[in-house]
Amino acid sequence: MGFWIVAGFMSLLVALLILLAFLRPRTGGAPAAAYDLQVYRDQLKEVDRDLERGILTEAEAARARTEVSRRILEADRALQRVQTARTGRGALERWIVAGGLVAVVAGAVGVYFQIGAPGYPDLPMATRISIIDEARATRPGQAEAEAEVTMRQGVPEQPEREELVAQLRTIMEQRPDDPQGMALLASNEAALGNFRAARIAQARLIELLDDEATGAHHIDLAEMMILAASGYVSPDAEAALLRGLELEPRNGTARYYAGLMYAQQGRPDLAFPIWRDLLAESTPDAPWLEPIRLQIEEVAALAGERVSLADLPQPASVPAPGPTAEDMEAAAALPPEDRAAMIEGMVAGLSSRLAAEGGPPEDWARLISAFGVLGRTEQAQAVYEEALGVFAENPAALAQIEAAGESLGEAAE
Repeated sequence: MGFWIVAGFMSLLVALLILLAFLRPRTGGAPAAAYDLQVYRDQLKEVDRDLERGILTEAEAARARTEVSRRILEADRALQRVQTARTGRGALERWIVAGGLVAVVAGAVGVYFQIGAPGYPDLPMATRISIIDEARATRPGQAEAEAEVTMRQGVPEQPEREELVAQLRTIMEQRPDDPQGMALLASNEAALGNFRAARIAQARLIELLDDEATGAHHIDLAEMMILAASGYVSPDAEAALLRGLELEPRNGTARYYAGLMYAQQGRPDLAFPIWRDLLAESTPDAPWLEPIRLQIEEVAALAGERVSLADLPQPASVPAPGPTAEDMEAAAALPPEDRAAMIEGMVAGLSSRLAAEGGPPEDWARLISAFGVLGRTEQAQAVYEEALGVFAENPAALAQIEAAGESLGEAAE
């Protein structure tokens, strides 16, 4: 009731201000007929003055008065026509403005009754979350969701694999306690798009493995359930997903489906940060990147975040080829000649690429270390100094470069 009182008062106040502004007297020039009328009256007075001064005779003055009087009458009639038209137009304009204001206010009320929710109580955030939690608790289970999926889509026919899987099913009916066979059956059923059969086999595999089941096993089960339900995250799939995340909290597949689950359940405020962080930490070839990119702007908007895809952190680049720490350790175990040849081959490509294209600080640090292992300290020092200049404005990168420089100094000692 309070909302309607305030809204009605504000609407009437605004309408009244607009109407008063329109009715306020306007300042403007007089009509042309009024100016002509004044001129003719002045001329009539001038005729009398000329007669008194003897410039005009009585006959001439009479003729002049007659002509000026005729013009005065015409100008007066023209002035009356203008004033009458203005009066009528002013009344019409007032009615139009008043009617328009009434229509606007009435239209606003009508639109609110059409698309608004008159009488609907306020929903504080805590109440909304409570409603969402209740809906989550009563949402359809896995079996009910799968029953609504009538056909398999998007998986090409694979006659040879289907024949082999049919044989594998027969074998596993005779060997239901074989975890290796069950794992093979689950993966091949999923490859054929038989996600319901795949998730049944995967659930049996987890049962057989018991405490040895890894996070990946539970995450695979959750994914099979979600695909079997055409993308719907059921309570059963959620349980498997959360168990997988408990064992492997950084798993990208699990984090993608966790975001999808929260988005489906009306909690974009939880889904958005999960997907935003996953987008930044993924490699460019991650399979969940495209689904996230297609949905994250809408999820962000629902979460109250005004961002576009271009504003979000981008996937981390794939490390460029070059000698890694493992490569250097492997090289250290070789005879001196073989070790030098191996490192030379790995360093050559990295050195050429950095010189031509540049690269991230990790690559520069690897090149400095590689030159140090080769005993080419002058080249290592030159690369180190160049890297300090390249990353002078990047403190985090400088820390990596300086760490490589310290290890170079230790090797020289």
